Amino acid sequence: MIFLGWGQPSCFFFFLGWGQPSYFGVFDGFLTMAPILTPDSVEMDRLCDRLRDLTVSDDVAVFPEEALRACGRAGVFRWFLSEQDGGYGWSPADQTRGYLRLAAADLTTTFVITQRMGACRRIAASENRSVAQRWLPSLLAGESFATVGISHLTTSRQHLGRPALAAHPEPQVPGLGGNGYRLEGFSPWVTGAAHADLLVVGASAADGTQILAAVPCDQDAVRPAEPIPLVALSSSCTGRVDFSGAVVPAENILAGPVADVMRTGQGGNTGGLQTSTLAIGLARAAADYLLEQAAGRAELADVAGRLDADVSAAERRLLDAAEGHPNCDLGELRGQANRLVLRATQAALTAAKGAGFVADHPVGRWCREALFFLVWSCPQPVAQAHLCELVGLQ
Repeated sequence: MIFLGWGQPSCFFFFLGWGQPSYFGVFDGFLTMAPILTPDSVEMDRLCDRLRDLTVSDDVAVFPEEALRACGRAGVFRWFLSEQDGGYGWSPADQTRGYLRLAAADLTTTFVITQRMGACRRIAASENRSVAQRWLPSLLAGESFATVGISHLTTSRQHLGRPALAAHPEPQVPGLGGNGYRLEGFSPWVTGAAHADLLVVGASAADGTQILAAVPCDQDAVRPAEPIPLVALSSSCTGRVDFSGAVVPAENILAGPVADVMRTGQGGNTGGLQTSTLAIGLARAAADYLLEQAAGRAELADVAGRLDADVSAAERRLLDAAEGHPNCDLGELRGQANRLVLRATQAALTAAKGAGFVADHPVGRWCREALFFLVWSCPQPVAQAHLCELVGLQ
């Protein structure tokens, strides 16, 4: 039964069988499910279906705002933080299961979420609670958007003789609390920068120490450049952000000044389990496609079955690592995930034939997206091992 009031309905109650009713609210002209409290729930199924429906052409002009709103209303942003910080306190294994489901449904939106949650987790982990009190409630509710600019401290621009983004102490400037900074330079790879309300960025001081700071984007001195058209995930609107004397008061310093600030606190996960999770999630999408095709094409049965088994094995290894089991080598797992996602998506393209080579076909998009894992926070040993495999060096 569906109960509707007079005029425009504000909510629906669907009674399914003899159990409890499922609640759906009406927002922006579409239905959204109740908050997702477990990664294997019916609500999770519905969100993933919604994300697949919202997938559009991969274009820098199309940021996945509607998909992110759906995730916010489903409570996705609360999975990754403790109850003390306003989250649901999901275990690392459940967070991994959630990311696997999201990545299989919509990799671009899931990637944006990793950057958003990287910012939120750095804020939550900081001993400076002023930023958390100011920003976390709206960030977890999906009412504001934060992202990170830290690649220049870890993998990008490391060959240059001077820092890409410099932090200049400004103890005499009014309003900087005696320990403030001004930022000069740029952060080269910032996802969704033009859509952000807050940036969590790393910067280097002249003495070699580094800071991690929360920088509001409403300053004229913070200028996102045009997003970069990418081979895949262009809709993540990733690009450079320039800083020309952006003010960072003491209350906005999340960590530092210290050497190697990214090793402080928690929330980074750079190059670790998170990246492997998204790769295996995308491989799952390709394996499921092959299973669907094999239902009507007998010649694909053995191939689909083998790929499904390989992805399932990778998922088990991933969850073992998330649960902290001994003997789980994250570098080895990353290499396995990279190889798996490349061959899984190419197998799906081979099965799809010419139709999959059309630009807006999901299989063609998956093949392009798989290439992302060769460059996204890819540790040098993993990259080197892959290069050796490609040219036949053992």
